Amino acid sequence: MSPLYSHSGAGGWSPLVSDRYQWLQVDLGERIQITAIATQGRYGSSDWLTSYLLMFSDTGHNWKQYRQEDSIGFFPGNSNADSVVQYNLQQPEVARFLRLIPLDWNPNGRIGLRLETYGCPYTSDVVSLDGRSSGLAYRLSPGVKQTSKDVVSLKFKTLRNHGTLLHVEGHDGLSLSLELERGKLLLLLKQGRTSSPETHRLASLGSLLDNQQWHHVILEQRNTQLNLTVDKHAERFQIPAEFSLWDIKQVCLKKDFHGCLENLQFNGLNLIEMAKHKDRKVTGNVTFSCLESISIAITFPGPMSFLQLPWITSTPSEAFSVGFKFRTWNKAGLLVYFNVLHRGGVLWLYLSDARVRLEIIKEDRTLLELRAGSVLNDGQWHSVDLTFKHGLLTIMVDNESVAHALPSFPVNTGSHIFLGGCPAEDDGPECRNPFGVFQGCMRHITLERQPVDLIMVQQRLLGNYSQLQIDMCGMIDRCSPSHCEHGGRCTQSWSSFHCNCSGSGYNGATCHSSVYEQSCEAYKHNGNTSGHFYIDVDGSGPIQPQQVYCNMTEERTWMVIQHNNTGLTRVQPSHGVSQLSVHFDYASQEEQLLAAISQSEHCEQELSYQCRMSRLLNALEGSPFSWWLGGPGQGRVQTYWGGAQPGSQQCACGLQGDCVDPEHYCNCDADRDEWTEDSGPLTHKESLPVRSLVLGDVHRPGSEAAYRVGPLRCHGDKNFWNAAFFDKETSYLHFPTFHAELSADISFLFKTTASSGVFLENLGIRDFIRIELSSSTQVLFSFDVGNGPLEVHVESSIPLNDDRWHQIRAERNIKEASLRLDDLPVVTREAPLDGHFHLQLNSQLFIGGTASRQKGFQGCIRSLQLNGVTLDLEERAKITPGVQPGCPGHCSSYGSFCQNQGRCVERTNGFHCDCSLSAYTGVFCQTVVSAVFKSETSVSYTFKDPHRGGRNSSALPSSIYSDLTLREENVSLSFRTSQSPALLLYISSYYREYLALLINKHSEGIYRLDSSREADVLRSSVSGLANGQLHTLTIRRLSDSVSVQVKFNTLCKESEDMDADLAWLASLSFTGCLSAVCFNTISPLKAALLHPDNSPVIISGPLVKSNCGSAASANPHVIYSIYSQTHMFFSDLSFHK
Repeated sequence: MSPLYSHSGAGGWSPLVSDRYQWLQVDLGERIQITAIATQGRYGSSDWLTSYLLMFSDTGHNWKQYRQEDSIGFFPGNSNADSVVQYNLQQPEVARFLRLIPLDWNPNGRIGLRLETYGCPYTSDVVSLDGRSSGLAYRLSPGVKQTSKDVVSLKFKTLRNHGTLLHVEGHDGLSLSLELERGKLLLLLKQGRTSSPETHRLASLGSLLDNQQWHHVILEQRNTQLNLTVDKHAERFQIPAEFSLWDIKQVCLKKDFHGCLENLQFNGLNLIEMAKHKDRKVTGNVTFSCLESISIAITFPGPMSFLQLPWITSTPSEAFSVGFKFRTWNKAGLLVYFNVLHRGGVLWLYLSDARVRLEIIKEDRTLLELRAGSVLNDGQWHSVDLTFKHGLLTIMVDNESVAHALPSFPVNTGSHIFLGGCPAEDDGPECRNPFGVFQGCMRHITLERQPVDLIMVQQRLLGNYSQLQIDMCGMIDRCSPSHCEHGGRCTQSWSSFHCNCSGSGYNGATCHSSVYEQSCEAYKHNGNTSGHFYIDVDGSGPIQPQQVYCNMTEERTWMVIQHNNTGLTRVQPSHGVSQLSVHFDYASQEEQLLAAISQSEHCEQELSYQCRMSRLLNALEGSPFSWWLGGPGQGRVQTYWGGAQPGSQQCACGLQGDCVDPEHYCNCDADRDEWTEDSGPLTHKESLPVRSLVLGDVHRPGSEAAYRVGPLRCHGDKNFWNAAFFDKETSYLHFPTFHAELSADISFLFKTTASSGVFLENLGIRDFIRIELSSSTQVLFSFDVGNGPLEVHVESSIPLNDDRWHQIRAERNIKEASLRLDDLPVVTREAPLDGHFHLQLNSQLFIGGTASRQKGFQGCIRSLQLNGVTLDLEERAKITPGVQPGCPGHCSSYGSFCQNQGRCVERTNGFHCDCSLSAYTGVFCQTVVSAVFKSETSVSYTFKDPHRGGRNSSALPSSIYSDLTLREENVSLSFRTSQSPALLLYISSYYREYLALLINKHSEGIYRLDSSREADVLRSSVSGLANGQLHTLTIRRLSDSVSVQVKFNTLCKESEDMDADLAWLASLSFTGCLSAVCFNTISPLKAALLHPDNSPVIISGPLVKSNCGSAASANPHVIYSIYSQTHMFFSDLSFHK
């Protein structure tokens, strides 16, 4: 090997054969801390490496591959023979030996290399523990004052997956233990002096810690906060309060740990060095060196990996044995394969569903099958022994799971055996592997109970192999630490991991994005109506979803959060207790409550006190009798009451000046022997929610009281309508850098008339992230984390520049990138399996434009959220030229939510459905208005008479009708009845003209539009409508013009000149359900039920509001008839009669 810039000798290292089985190994003489490595091609040649692997070792065995970002295993090399490429290691590596393995080289040359390493001296104190009698203890001097924090740090290596690494003892039986269990490090809290103390698991960190590599552990305690770090992964948590004052009595290494420890320190004291110098505070029996047993492992990374070995026995024998240990994450894969002579069969030993299975197959027929073991894909080492002796075939897994068989045929071996896989058919002996390759590690391989020398295999002196990593186990745990967020459960295979998000409330490849909306306002604008919903106030943030009630029956959408006592509660005095204290527990957790209050525009909580001789506050000065606590945590003391202002020490009547006693500021403070009340809403958000209530004047003789604290109610979502309008292509907003190294989700709504533009962009040195409208029908999401640009696009079938709101949701994590537009299917792109995954950005975040001020977006962006955090576009727009806060025009997108002739009304933040011209009610005019009619029930709606003139009068009518010239009549209603015949609706006019809707054999509409003519009868083709089912009937009459005039008469009053038809109609009644009754823009039934006092309605008999008309399975039947040059003058509209 030659150093950089060397011209001597061969000008660098170049092996005789250029293939991937070559390596260059460097002995540094002692362990040093390696910080960087630099490579150069061979001098004066065309020989250089373009990529390579780095391995490190303390002993020259059990190599460890260095990985960047825990994923990237290779290093890019050189592009010519002269330039130097240097890499600073992200995490310095301590080792004596370095091995460089070429992966690729100049295709027009050979492997060639000049190499230099950089580092620092490394000193350490090491001990070995044998797992039986070795141990070490440091006892603190009694009475020594403890520091403000305690820190224990060490390094360890071991081949065993269990044992107690460290034990920290305190007084009163309190202790902390670091214990290995199944290759993970557990932090346990123990209480009690018995041999089986009460044990609590505080943390579990790390994985595969039994790989005979050094692992760094730091345990730090400050009061009740404990930090545990294992290698690069840390966890912080709280411990019981009694530990905040404990005195550490002893730090010790237990005797059941087998392995090596290095640099054991407690609060800066080097305990191993103290033991070397025989310090009396440190006692124990250890060896001051690291005695490592050599265990050669091999890695099968796949998919072409295999190991071929010759059988040890020199002559065929009807007895054999094969043994090995393996570890893997995969449920399936070939373990062992060889031919069985005499019968021409094949023996397969393989993993299937994480169990070991054996099959002997001949000519596609299974002659014998065995199974043993279970859950063998857990990453632990498992032993397998396959033997055949005295006619008995045996599989034993982990020395406990055994399966036997007595073959009825002789079983013998061929000349060789394959492990982990076998060569392709054109490269060697025939091997059609139906079980998939094994991906994992093996060690302790024996044939005929003789160990196989794997170093000889590596040197090509024994057997054959392909794509193996020898003298190392390159297995990594992709679930430690877990990249599954929000409680998602991580499972893995050799090359990937999977997150099970079921029950978490989140979805996506890493359970990052919430499946719930962030507010009731958002649910409303998805078209939902009142009900219980889960809301996730911070989206993909750490706050969990909470269940609330969304009340959408009013103009505002209210979020309601209940607590444990929202009813009116009578005070029950307790003997000997001067005050009554009541605490309220909410259905939501603390952080959920505070976040919901913070994002709402308005919150309130009703606070009511009913009293008789029970004073409430009593005076503006001095201590009040009663108070309440509200706000974050346990709450702050508040001395005002519902309806008053914070700090006023008043009730609502004191603020309004109408208390029953003008000398006091609360009604109850009058102390009268009669019931009175102080109540009102608490609206100061910083004082909500109400946490507890203290009542102080409830124990005097004769005192009586009751209180009520209502649920927390909030409306408005400050984030949902936060918007900005970009009126120029060069305008933009800028925000601080978007930090989303491992996962990022971006969601927003936009509307535009432009065909392209960049919504969002953030740049790094090489990395970037961008979302843009690339054409009028396509949205493009692109980014680069160091593997080259990756793009995801969604194509829409309709133009996106239609000035309507469209929603974009983009997510990027270490597994995949996804993009969703409106309700179109999600489009995903997988990330490289072993690529860079940290997104490193450093510029400002640009919204609505780019750093180059080109390809900017023109239009509106609303509700922009990055990883659950809403960016305040409106505030930034107020101080930015070319950008305006807010964005009007919501009815173009949400107007379709207004149903049944409901009219969409614009608002600054949102819209409202005006149901005044609809027969329905509700937030979207979707709630049917219906009533139950008895035979004596009738409702009459009388049109107001604007004047007493005739038809030709020019005076305007009342506001009931704003359009005097009617081009058509539209009559519709729904009914449910078992009566026939029956009269549903009757409309009469001045000149004996009328319209009647009947039920008989046919559903009939009877028109008499001219008193000199016979009535016209319109019949439906559907019969049998009096069947108790819900039916909908619609009649439309078209004419040239219709004028409205009013005459006061009703069908219910018989007159002498009433003709026979009218008299017959008047005799009919109706029993059943009527709903959604509409005559043009008038809804008489709605007016009678909801506004009887200010509508021109007359109700006779019992009229009961009901939901009888709300069934979804109505049968619509429409009758159409066209009349020309016809006039009809309506004066009265009645139903039932």
